[in-house]
Amino acid sequence: MPGDQKRKDLPDERAICSFREKLLDFYRRNGRHDLLWRKTTNPYYILVSEIMLQQTQVPRVMVKYPQFISAFPDVWSLADASLADVLGVWKGMGYNRRAIALREIAGLVVSRFSGVIPDNEVVLCGFPGIGKATAGSIVAFAFNRPTVFIETNIRRVYIHCFFGEQVPVSDSEIMPIVAKTLDVRQPREWYYALMDYGSVLGRRSPNPNRRSTKYNRQTAFEGSDRQIRGQVLGLLLRDGTMKENELIATIGESPERTRQILLALARDGFVTIESDSVRFHP
Repeated sequence: MPGDQKRKDLPDERAICSFREKLLDFYRRNGRHDLLWRKTTNPYYILVSEIMLQQTQVPRVMVKYPQFISAFPDVWSLADASLADVLGVWKGMGYNRRAIALREIAGLVVSRFSGVIPDNEVVLCGFPGIGKATAGSIVAFAFNRPTVFIETNIRRVYIHCFFGEQVPVSDSEIMPIVAKTLDVRQPREWYYALMDYGSVLGRRSPNPNRRSTKYNRQTAFEGSDRQIRGQVLGLLLRDGTMKENELIATIGESPERTRQILLALARDGFVTIESDSVRFHP
């Protein structure tokens, strides 16, 4: 890969060609071509996969993605589904707000766009749960349109290849190089290559993203509040309503911690706490 010195200027054409050639060669030989969402250009399927891939590792998405698509094969079925049904299929993914956002997006696509996923990044960014990176991914992967965006794996590649030992590195420094090196002829394949090479870099030590101003270590899921929130919702999706003391005993964590999580779920609109009972709030 080119560039092991700090770069203040944009790469020249020779460096760009070398960079593209090596990334695409890596992808063609080592890319994750078996991922189900890479075997389709259906915008709805890609929307689902991109929302799922937010803050969730690929192996877990590989399990849940086909289950979700089977349960809700298009925007109409998702828009018509109850929140309880959606969360029931989503169970185990964590960050349940993403499932709620997906259902809301489906409703908006049906009501405002006649069931057609928009191919405009600005419009997509107006949907709940979609930021610039997710919008860019959808436009590139579903519509094969050249667009400039950055996410965790892409960031790793550019820090590794163009910033030497510079610390820290900001996205404002990276983005012009992303734009300059973008392969406008095949943006879909190009971004797949970037993400796959970035994933490999992420398993190395040291991780290049540690030098990014955006770096934050993700907390472990096991034993986290996120896990307990999922357990609570799973119980309430199954039973509808439970006595608070029974729910706390079933979760098996300290009553104080579990009550704080229940209060947070109530504030977020997931549950309703009534007297000594807790019920799922669809």
